[in-house]
Amino acid sequence: MLHLADIRREFRPMLRMAAPLALAELGWMAMGIVDTIMAGPLGPAAVGAGILGNMVFYPLAMSFTGLLLGMDTLVSQAFGARDPQDGRRTLVNGVWLAIALTPFTVGLTMASIPALWAVKANPHVMAECAPYMRNLAWGLLPLFLFSALRRYSQAVNVVKPVMFVLVSANVVNFAGNWVLMYGHWGAPAMGLAGSGWSTSISRVYMALAMAAAVIWEERRSGRAAVRLLWRPEWRRIRSLISLGLPATGQIAFEGAVFGIVTVLAAKLDEISLAAHGIAVQVIATTFMVPLGISSAAAVRVGQAVGRRDERGVAAAGWSALAIAGLFMGMAGIALWVAPRFIVRRFIADAAVIAAGATLLRIAAFFELFDGLQVVATGALRGLGDTRSPMIAHFVGYWVIGMPIVYVLCFPMGWGARGIWVGLTVALIAIGAALVVVWRARLRGAGLKSRAD
Repeated sequence: MLHLADIRREFRPMLRMAAPLALAELGWMAMGIVDTIMAGPLGPAAVGAGILGNMVFYPLAMSFTGLLLGMDTLVSQAFGARDPQDGRRTLVNGVWLAIALTPFTVGLTMASIPALWAVKANPHVMAECAPYMRNLAWGLLPLFLFSALRRYSQAVNVVKPVMFVLVSANVVNFAGNWVLMYGHWGAPAMGLAGSGWSTSISRVYMALAMAAAVIWEERRSGRAAVRLLWRPEWRRIRSLISLGLPATGQIAFEGAVFGIVTVLAAKLDEISLAAHGIAVQVIATTFMVPLGISSAAAVRVGQAVGRRDERGVAAAGWSALAIAGLFMGMAGIALWVAPRFIVRRFIADAAVIAAGATLLRIAAFFELFDGLQVVATGALRGLGDTRSPMIAHFVGYWVIGMPIVYVLCFPMGWGARGIWVGLTVALIAIGAALVVVWRARLRGAGLKSRAD
């Protein structure tokens, strides 16, 4: 039986792991925010194009990255069971899986460009969006390699390099934008297309820096992943896919929703699209903190499973949920109290500010539940359950949320406001459901490791 003292003991180590990972996720998100701000002088069409491209590109990329999330389960449980060799084997096969994912994702990215033209997205927006997305695709392989290396590193309690790499990548991205978007240092002024090249260059930096950090840590600690047999092990790859496919489905269901609602917003007008995109950037930024906590929850829960510590499993999950709930509750209050101040940080256009402020006040109602759903997803992943979050996201977004989005947006004429009311209903349902599932799993499941 879990006691409050267990949660108090777990709270500090959870916070020590979650804080760097949350900062890492904020560093990740900052690149998108910087891109949006630096595109501002190019006009609403460029801002909308960058947002539309990201809303299509990143759900595809992150969905395939979901196949690597099984590393959280396998490596953390091996670490908790004091079997580092098993964790290293997962790293090797995670790298091979990352390489295999690249051509599929590149193909889908290229195919999405004519699809956007086919749904009659704003032509001024698409003229900027198409070259931007093509340039982003060059960064997919290093992005996947970075993801595999990062998941291994954090699962063995090495989180500071993850934070450093993602934060420092912002310097690379900012410098690249400055040079390539606006034509400094003799480079051609490429506009938004230059931002796509800059992002891909920063992904290469991330992969190389993370590889160097993992190799250095392995040598420093006496582990030697570089001396492993780097031949693919199909049984382990199948285990990663078995865990990762539901996670991929969950990310795809969520990402596709945000991609589709952005396309719906693109069918309205440039002001609505820009307001919608800025609101997405804001809530995605707040989401990065519980996303980092979610990774910490997956690791801490998985390690407790590996060492057969039932009370430690419960304490890890509940403490992570408490931290996320506290942060996202405060974020929701901020969105309600100061929405105009927030939108002004992105753009000076009065019409976009007014529209964006309305959307942020709607978003304030789902912030708490958005944090709870992603942390519960991480805690369940530590247990080896990636199917429940997939089902919850499918039902919440596609069975409940999207019909509301469409009806309110078009037949009822609410426009972007209708989109955000539908998203609010979906996220409240998903967050509540996954907390209930987490509680049920604690009561009904034993501590059987995936390695057993």
